[in-house]
Amino acid sequence: MKVKIQQRSVYHKYAEVEIEIPDFIKTENVQQYLMDNDDSFIDKIDEKLLKVEYEYGTGVNDYEGMNEFGVSCESRFDIVGKQYGGHLYN
Repeated sequence: MKVKIQQRSVYHKYAEVEIEIPDFIKTENVQQYLMDNDDSFIDKIDEKLLKVEYEYGTGVNDYEGMNEFGVSCESRFDIVGKQYGGHLYN
């Protein structure tokens, strides 16, 4: 008798960077500013992701605000020193 054993394991990587944005950008416009200027952080995030190890699991709910089930990648921002942030690329 043959038995087929199957397993699917999920791993993720997590990285964060801090960037400076112009002071004249209003809090409520930060999300749009970041989406319009993603070239200011995409390469930095990619470099960090290359250096970190994979962690077992999806990462959903492992990091504050990272709670989107069913997506392969999740990005968010938080304004340092303020209680304001949100997802990018919704």
